[in-house]
Amino acid sequence: MYMHSREEKMQAFGRLLDVMDALREKCPWNAAQTMATIRPLTEEEVYELSDAILREDMPETMKEIGDLMYHMVFYARIAQESGAFDIADSMAKVCDKMEFRHPHVFRPNAGKQMTAKEIADTWELVKAKEKGGNRTVMSGIPRSMPALLKALSVQEKARGCGFDWEKREDVWEKVSEELGEVREACSESDPAHAEEEFGDLLFSVINASRLYGVDPEAALGKTCEKFRRRFDYVEAATLAQGRSLGQMSLAEMDALWDEAKSKGL
Repeated sequence: MYMHSREEKMQAFGRLLDVMDALREKCPWNAAQTMATIRPLTEEEVYELSDAILREDMPETMKEIGDLMYHMVFYARIAQESGAFDIADSMAKVCDKMEFRHPHVFRPNAGKQMTAKEIADTWELVKAKEKGGNRTVMSGIPRSMPALLKALSVQEKARGCGFDWEKREDVWEKVSEELGEVREACSESDPAHAEEEFGDLLFSVINASRLYGVDPEAALGKTCEKFRRRFDYVEAATLAQGRSLGQMSLAEMDALWDEAKSKGL
């Protein structure tokens, strides 16, 4: 595929700004939108981009990046109308931030050369030094973030400050400990305690996947899709027999499930 020149890339971004200006000024729907009304749509676009990346679908990834950029320009245009800021301010902020956090690139004589691991291991400490940055390491994590992603984020931020397992193998003792506590809590009549212990177990499993270089969100997503394929097979096979799932025994459904597995579903 032809790769565009820097000038062509700048022209493409300029065209996006022109398209946004026209839509905001001439389209009733676009003119009526606010940051609050766009926000749910942006969340959907982020998940669509994530899905395309996981599928390694480059044409779809290309499209979804464009959709997300459109949303970023939309927010900046709305802010511009109120005099709060514009897209140039946003881009300047992120450039300033990246230059500050990468002194080994933009101020190569400011310190020693760093490896990729050293950069990752001190990332949160560098961020904490930023003027006007987050007050605490964890304060930048959105409370509305899905729990699995939030768990991974807090663990990564802790690692960035040096708070992590010295040997990844040691995490399995913690996982086993949390599993035992879940089983014990489930034998009691205290739902709140059981909830807490299940949370601790899930957190420890996510920690283990992180330490072993496995993306827990991607791993769980693939397992969900696998379960869905196999369940769809069970349902289709049941309907082909002229029956409904409610008429099937668990043993009959298990047999169809094993059949689906044997077919590689």
